[in-house]
Amino acid sequence: MSRVRNTSIHITMLHTLIRQDEKLLMAKLDAHPSISWSALDERKVVLSPDHPLPHTDLLFCRSMSHCASLAALEHFESQGQACCNRHETVRICGDKFSTSTTLARHAVPQPRYRLALGEEALATIEELGYPCVIKPVIGSWGRLVSRINDRHAAEAVIEHKLTLGGLHHQAIYIQEFIDKPGRDIRAFAVGDQCIAAIYRNSPHWITNTARGGQATNCPVTPEISDIVMEAAQAVGGGIVAIDLLEGPDGLLVCEVNHTMEFKNSISVTGVDIPGSMVDHLYQLGRKHS
Repeated sequence: MSRVRNTSIHITMLHTLIRQDEKLLMAKLDAHPSISWSALDERKVVLSPDHPLPHTDLLFCRSMSHCASLAALEHFESQGQACCNRHETVRICGDKFSTSTTLARHAVPQPRYRLALGEEALATIEELGYPCVIKPVIGSWGRLVSRINDRHAAEAVIEHKLTLGGLHHQAIYIQEFIDKPGRDIRAFAVGDQCIAAIYRNSPHWITNTARGGQATNCPVTPEISDIVMEAAQAVGGGIVAIDLLEGPDGLLVCEVNHTMEFKNSISVTGVDIPGSMVDHLYQLGRKHS
């Protein structure tokens, strides 16, 4: 006699705010015939061995806080809970220097980079060469990113960071400036596939859509797919977005994002990005249920 396997799983989405991206994901979770799910507001969570975890087959982290994500994922995983993305992936992707060293260890092409710990910053910038880019080690949406064209700009930005910045600004992350053609590429990796990509077009050198960049479809070529999956696998896989720059010798990985936004990319690519994400979560949940 055959036995029907119960494929229903439960997914818990850890969140900060319910943005349009989360609403799209929730709609796909609602529509999936084999998923039950619940939302968990990180602001109401206490992490302690004395507080039992909610029953779930998979924790899906959509927290906007790097600190909260790391704490929650480390705690949930220590209690034997399956998570997406995993703590180690979030740790690497949330720290630009850690991302760069991980990509370098896996020989993934990227711009040249340096991390100066304080007073060596100016000499490090001049060794790397002008123009270059200074970024916060931890940050997103293109905020506090500075293009450094000459020594005067370097001196000013370094002084402000070392004098006014918090702990994370004392370590100065410096990246080679790549003269991109008025755009960069944001590609989406889900599981073992690059499912879609967009060009982010802007007359400004910062092309993030959060800073006014306009999204258009970018065909996923074999070159794009290969470098995207190399970068995704280097940081531990899961669900990530890879920012690519078109350098003179080919594509370079600029950043890897672990809690990707996608709402502006669905219509221009024609790809059901949240649907693909939920399908991947279902497969992970089944594996761990």
